[in-house]
Amino acid sequence: MIRIIGFAACAVSFGVALYGMVVAMLGAKRRNEALIESGRQAAYATFALMTLANLAMIWGLVTHDFSIDYVAQVGSRATPVFFTIISLWSALEGSILFWGWVLAAYTAAAVWATRRGLGPLAAYANGTMLGVGVFFYLLLIGPANPWNLVSPVPADGPGPNPLLQNHVLMAVHPPLLYLGYVGLTVPFAFAIGSLLSGRGDDAWLRVTRRWTLVSWVFLSMAIVAGMWWSYDVLGWGGYWAWDPVENASFMPWLTATAFLHSAMVQERRAMLRVWNLSLIISTFLLTILGTFLTRSGVLSSVHAFTEGTIGLFFLAFIAIVLLFSLVLLMGKGGALASQGSLDDPLSRESVFLVNNLLFTAFTFTVLLGTLFPLVAEAVRGVKVSVGAPFFNRMTVPLTVALLFLVGVGPVLPWRGGARDRVARRLRWPALAAILTAAVALTLGLRAFWSFLAFTFAAFTLVSNAQEFAFGALARMRAHGEAPWRALGRLMMANNRRYGGYLAHMGVVALAVGITASSTFRSERQATLEPGQSLAVEGYRVRFDRVRAWQEPHRWVIAADLTAFRGDRELGPLDPRLNFYNARQEPITTPAVRSRPGDDLYVNLLAFEQDGSTATLSVIVEPLVWWIWLGGFIVAAGGILASLPKRKARLRLDRPAPEPVPAAEVP
Repeated sequence: MIRIIGFAACAVSFGVALYGMVVAMLGAKRRNEALIESGRQAAYATFALMTLANLAMIWGLVTHDFSIDYVAQVGSRATPVFFTIISLWSALEGSILFWGWVLAAYTAAAVWATRRGLGPLAAYANGTMLGVGVFFYLLLIGPANPWNLVSPVPADGPGPNPLLQNHVLMAVHPPLLYLGYVGLTVPFAFAIGSLLSGRGDDAWLRVTRRWTLVSWVFLSMAIVAGMWWSYDVLGWGGYWAWDPVENASFMPWLTATAFLHSAMVQERRAMLRVWNLSLIISTFLLTILGTFLTRSGVLSSVHAFTEGTIGLFFLAFIAIVLLFSLVLLMGKGGALASQGSLDDPLSRESVFLVNNLLFTAFTFTVLLGTLFPLVAEAVRGVKVSVGAPFFNRMTVPLTVALLFLVGVGPVLPWRGGARDRVARRLRWPALAAILTAAVALTLGLRAFWSFLAFTFAAFTLVSNAQEFAFGALARMRAHGEAPWRALGRLMMANNRRYGGYLAHMGVVALAVGITASSTFRSERQATLEPGQSLAVEGYRVRFDRVRAWQEPHRWVIAADLTAFRGDRELGPLDPRLNFYNARQEPITTPAVRSRPGDDLYVNLLAFEQDGSTATLSVIVEPLVWWIWLGGFIVAAGGILASLPKRKARLRLDRPAPEPVPAAEVP
C-alpha cells in the first residue's frame, strides 16, 4: 500500500508540475491572472504531493517494507533507526526523491513570497521552476523509480553504504548540499523569467538576492561539513582531496560567490547585466552537472552512486537548458546593455571585476581537471588521472590572489577617487602584512605560496576588522553608545555590508587553517606492544590494549591509548576499525583531540587478534580547528547579510545627534 501511495504521489506530481508549467507560462504571456493563479496552486500542490511521497518512503524504511525496491537496496533490520531514516538520501533513487521534495519546497516558498507586484516575471519564474521539477519527477517515475516492486520479498537488506552510516555528519552534509544546490534554482528561474518577460531592469536581481545568499550559505556549510566528514571518517588525516564529487560541489560555489559580488556592481552602477545573467545560468548548470557526475556512475569516488541510464537523461537536460538559455541571452542581450562604466581602476567595482575573472578562471580550472579524464577515456579509451598536484599547482596562485582582493575591496570606494583616504585605510593592513611576513621569515618559513597566504591573510583580516572598528567608533561618537551596543547596532543597520565583511574574516580563518595544516603537518607510523609509545611533535601516544565488541550493525575493534603533551597526560584516545557485513574492508574511526593550536589525529591501521601489537598512525596538524571555525564564521556572515534590514524608528524624546565629520564616516 505504501509503495502504491508513494508512486502515485510522484506520478501525480509530474502531471501537476507539467500542467503548472504550461499554465504559468501561458498566463504570463497573455497577462491572464486566472492562469497565473492556477500555476501558483500547482506549485503548492506539488509540494504537498512530494511531501507525501517522502513520508511514504521514510515509513517504508522504518517499517522495513522490503517489497519496495529502494528499501531492499538500503534497508536493514540491524541498522539503527536514526541511520535508517537518513538512508533516504544514501543512494541514487532516494536522493532524487529527496531532491524533488526540496525543489518543490523552494518552488512553493518562492511562489508564495513573490505572489504580488511582479506580474509576468514571477509567473515565468514559477513556470521555470516547475519545468525543472518536471524533469526530476520524470526521473522518479522512470529511470530513478524507487517504488518498483520486489518479488519475492527478501527477509532483510544490506543496509546503507557503511561509509554513510559511520558518522552523524551523514545527517547534516547531504541535506545542506541539497538545500544549497536546489536553492540556486530560484535565482536561475527569475533570471529566465526576466529574459522571457522582456524586462530590462534589475527586478529579478533584487527579488532573488536573498534567495541566492541563503542558498550560498547552505552550500558553504555543506562543503565545510563534507570536509569535516572526510576528516573524521575516511581516516587519511585530510579534508580535501580534489575528488571529482568534491569538485562538483565546489564549482557552483565559486560561480555563486562571483555572482554575489558582481550583483552589487549591477545594483550600484548598472553594469554587468549580461554577465550576471550568464553567471547565474552557469551556476545552475553546474549544479545539474554535479548531480550528473555523482549519479551517472561515470566517476569512481567514495561519494558517487552506482551506474545507471539516468546519466543520459541528465546530459539531455543540461543540453536543453544550455541551448534554451543561450538563445534567450542572444535574443535579449541587446536590451541589457550596461549603463555605467569603470571610472577608475582603483575602485571597488574594478576589484569586483578582477575578482570575477579570477573566480571564473578558478572554476574553469577545476572543471577542466574534473572532466578531462572522462573526455580522454571516451575519445581515446585511455584512463587518465588528474590528481591533487595539478589542482594545487593551478589553483593555489588564484586562491592567494583572491585572498588579497578580499582585503583590498573593502578599502576602496565606489567610483574610485579619494586617494588620501584609501592610503590612510591601507596603513594598518599593510603594517600587519609586513609584521606577519617578518615573523614568518624569522621562523624559517620558505614555502613561497604559504608565505604569501599568511601575509595576505593578515592584510585581509585587519582590512575587514578595521571597517567594524571605524563604523563602531563613529556610532559611539554620534550616539554615545557603549562599544558592543554600537557594534551590534552598526551590523544590524547595514547588515549586508558587515555580513560580507564577517564572511571575509571567515575566509581568512579557513585560509590560515588550510595553509598551516598542509604546510606543517607531521606524521609517524609504528607497530607497538602494550606499554610502548610513539612520539610526534611534542606529543606522545601510549598503546595500552585492544578491545572488541559487537553492535547490532557492525563489529568494532578499538585501541585504548593514552595521550601526553610533554609530561602532562591529556587523556584517553580510542581509534577504531568498524567491520560491516556489507563491506569486506573495515571503516576507520580516527581518534582526534582538537585544540585551537593543533590536532592530534590517531588511526588504528592494524592489530593482532591476541592484542599483542597494534599498528598506529599519529598525525599532528596545526590549526585545523580554524577551518571549522572559519566555516561557521562564513555562514554567520552570510546569514547576517541575508536578514531583512531593520527600519529605523523615529525617536521624538531624544535630541538629534550632532553631525559626524565626513572624514570619520566609513
